[in-house]
Amino acid sequence: MVMFRVDCRVRHDCSTGGHRSRGFIVAMLYAVCIFQLASEARAQCTAQDVLQSQLKLKKAPSTSVPQVLVRSSADVPTWKTITLGTFADSLALRNALDKKGCGVGGLAAEILARPAFNVGTKKTSVELFAVSAAELGFQPDAVRLADVYARAQQLGFGLAAAEVGPQLRLQYFDQPMGEFLIAMEPIKTWKGQPVILAVANGGAGLVLIGRDGSADAEIPVASRFLFVRSNEAALAKVVRGIEEAAGLGRR
Repeated sequence: MVMFRVDCRVRHDCSTGGHRSRGFIVAMLYAVCIFQLASEARAQCTAQDVLQSQLKLKKAPSTSVPQVLVRSSADVPTWKTITLGTFADSLALRNALDKKGCGVGGLAAEILARPAFNVGTKKTSVELFAVSAAELGFQPDAVRLADVYARAQQLGFGLAAAEVGPQLRLQYFDQPMGEFLIAMEPIKTWKGQPVILAVANGGAGLVLIGRDGSADAEIPVASRFLFVRSNEAALAKVVRGIEEAAGLGRR
């Protein structure tokens, strides 16, 4: 893209011929200025722009797609690879969500502000695996969240770090309408309520929301979860433990 700037200030001229020619130039410069300002405005609304485009080009995912039973995490292909550790702290991450026009629900905003919510200190690529509760073998309608997590771990999956939710929201602007993806280990609110984050496109916008993360929470079997490989999850816990210990040592 070619970047340029236009000086929108105009010098007045008293001659008739000069006035006409300069009037034409002024009109052209004005049009260019409007185009430039409009382009800059669109750059500040990336999430909404992508949403409008996909509403015209894509349909909501079909609920009649057959569910394939997962027998091992090794049989599931990588759904998406994202990057973690790109922000200095959770406040910077939240500001990025606001800047891109991504909606953040009340519970999600509280989780991002909690001390238990950590961001990585180094850039790391993470492979995510999207699996529904039905693909894990549950039926017919709903299942306890604790049962979903237990079955996933038996099959070799690990729970994603809390940072995955908001980072995915920033790196997944072409999300189909109607899709809700649940990610992360639960984090408690100030009142002690466990919450998990969901990356969603409900049709009104691209959002990050919080939902009940208690063990007995009822989850529709069609809900899709984001997991990592169990060995990667274990490694991430070790790294977080080292970082937290180092932080305590500096205090």
